[in-house]
Amino acid sequence: MRLALAQLRPTADRAESLERALDAMRRAARSGAEVVVFPELAVEPFFPRCRRPEGGPRSGARAGAPGTNPVSEPIPGPTTDRVAALARELSLVTVFNLYERDAQGRTFDSSPVIDADGALLGVTRMVHITDYEGFHEQDYYDPGDCGAPVYATRACRLGVAICYDRHYPEYMRALGVACADVVAIPQAGTLGEWPEGLYEAEVRTAAFQNGYFAALANRVGEEGELTFAGESFVCDPEGVVLARGARLEEDLVVTDLDLGKAARSTARRLFWRDRRPELYERWLGRDEG
Repeated sequence: MRLALAQLRPTADRAESLERALDAMRRAARSGAEVVVFPELAVEPFFPRCRRPEGGPRSGARAGAPGTNPVSEPIPGPTTDRVAALARELSLVTVFNLYERDAQGRTFDSSPVIDADGALLGVTRMVHITDYEGFHEQDYYDPGDCGAPVYATRACRLGVAICYDRHYPEYMRALGVACADVVAIPQAGTLGEWPEGLYEAEVRTAAFQNGYFAALANRVGEEGELTFAGESFVCDPEGVVLARGARLEEDLVVTDLDLGKAARSTARRLFWRDRRPELYERWLGRDEG
């Protein structure tokens, strides 16, 4: 199976950014890709870098500091309709990411997963919501309530871990328990955000421990005080990096995956065989402290 990561630099012009994302889908299809993965907030400025104006709505605002005027939309909705139509035309499984608003007015960091026939298979919503300098996500997102689904796409069994969720071993293990062959990671990662090497190391470790491919698609470019690194990458179920995107530049990272490696992985041959799940609920269910 051939997979592409669309490492993009969204701009303040959302319509232009969407057209560029659709063009990335076309380029991925021309390369022979069967699956394409987009970064976090694929066609939006990274608005969580700024605090939401006090008293302002979570979505639909058109005033305030730069980056604090995102417009959320339903799924399905205008953006996913266009992405799904092109996915159908190109026969391309597509993992997108956008700012979702549901019927109750809640807002989420969400990845619709669209199959090669254009069908919306479901939506993964980011579960763990952070807040620290440059990443004021609790101002904008409700915690995801869809669990950690794995989708039976035309190309593979595919799970999604949106950005911050990748730091949680419990979430990454849940995707393995659900038999994901590939885990897509829409990411917004900056230069120097974590100690040297950890950007890749924790994802490579999760792939090795759980026996799946991990495909991380990162943003790129300067936005205010943040510099998104790019350096998207794909690693196999043994934690070996197969492909890596450019640093600080837009890129389309294309690589071939032998899905049989998941079934033959060390995790599925050994680690999973010797698991003791009857113990884990008692250990992990303890109150902190």
